[in-house]
Amino acid sequence: MKDAKAGDSVRITTPDGTFEGTLLPRPELLNKDVIVLKLKTGYNIGISAKKAKKVEILETYKTPIPKKGKIPFNKNLPTVAILSTGGTIASRIDYRTGGVYADYTAEDFISMCPELTGIANIKAVKVMSMMSEDATSDDWNTMAQTIAKTLPEVDGIVVTHGTDTMHYTSSALSFLLKNLTKPVIITGAQRSIDRGSSDAFMNLACAVNAAANWDGAEVCICMHSTMSDDACWLLRGTKVRKMHTSRRDAFRPINDEPLARVTPDGKIEPMSSYRKRNGGSTTLRKAGKDAALILIHPNMDPGIIEYHIKQKIKGIVLAATALGHVPLNNPRSLENALRKAVKAGIPIFICSQTLYGRVNPYVYAGLRKLSIEIGAHYLFDMLPETAYAKLCIAINEKNPADFMKENIAGEYTTRELDDSFLR
Repeated sequence: MKDAKAGDSVRITTPDGTFEGTLLPRPELLNKDVIVLKLKTGYNIGISAKKAKKVEILETYKTPIPKKGKIPFNKNLPTVAILSTGGTIASRIDYRTGGVYADYTAEDFISMCPELTGIANIKAVKVMSMMSEDATSDDWNTMAQTIAKTLPEVDGIVVTHGTDTMHYTSSALSFLLKNLTKPVIITGAQRSIDRGSSDAFMNLACAVNAAANWDGAEVCICMHSTMSDDACWLLRGTKVRKMHTSRRDAFRPINDEPLARVTPDGKIEPMSSYRKRNGGSTTLRKAGKDAALILIHPNMDPGIIEYHIKQKIKGIVLAATALGHVPLNNPRSLENALRKAVKAGIPIFICSQTLYGRVNPYVYAGLRKLSIEIGAHYLFDMLPETAYAKLCIAINEKNPADFMKENIAGEYTTRELDDSFLR
């Protein structure tokens, strides 16, 4: 079996008989001593490696290389770069082996969504291939660097991304890209491309249209606004969150209005104010890893805070309850641990885990103790994930606390909007 690889046609002789078929990749959770074979009938069987007396390679398999057609260029259309980072929307299936690999080119995107050629000239750049739950600050930095390098060559940028941590990335890029001059639109798919209910095609078309023709210069998420294929929303990168595991309209604006509505026929309808395109120059900040996001909960052990102090973390975001409370008057009070953190030079920032509404450092005695006596910083209506992404960047700034309290990319709103709740 040493010479045979997934995709090869093989003949395996065992005491129970001889079997011919295509050798398949062994699933990670399957016993290592099992050989998986796809028979000509289409059925898969497992064969004990110990019983395989003889393995003959009948045909060596070569991974197919997609044929590349010529991409039409229309001098009358804007140019959009599609930066692929992985995720469902940028995966290709090898139907012979069942394997999935991410290696999309401009030709692939146009083949998947032919209407793109009528919207913009497409330039495709593969940045990385990852599941979004594996994203790190280093990946955010790489994306930001690629965007800054590509921006001068195009009219706008689309980033294809896995949906699990898309709102972390949209927040990070909003802060990493200083003085953004053109739109950066992040999109993905809740349902895989091979499903009839996939949202990938409309999301991509609307994202490309926004990157090409929207007059804004913000980092946005572009995903379905409803379960139907009627429109996508452009949602500010710092005021958006994934609110459902699988719905097509899982991404919702929090404490904010959508910036615009984009329809499949190319219409872009502004819905609220936003930063406009400009002729400036985009520069970069840098994200680090030494930041923490901690959810406050009943029975919480103050040792969690003390652990981070020992790890020499450079800042902590607490997703506190309601207006910004943490336990201060029970046997597991966090007061001493938080005082130790502040004394050690670790700034503490408070957001609300309710997501909607804003924290207030003065309403109750406990809040005043946290803000005035202990020295925690309250972050208005900033989302916990947004605050965490911002803190990863703030720890590289001269004064992290001042940076966190500055409204850089619309992460704070000046007033509450009644119709933005559970929109």
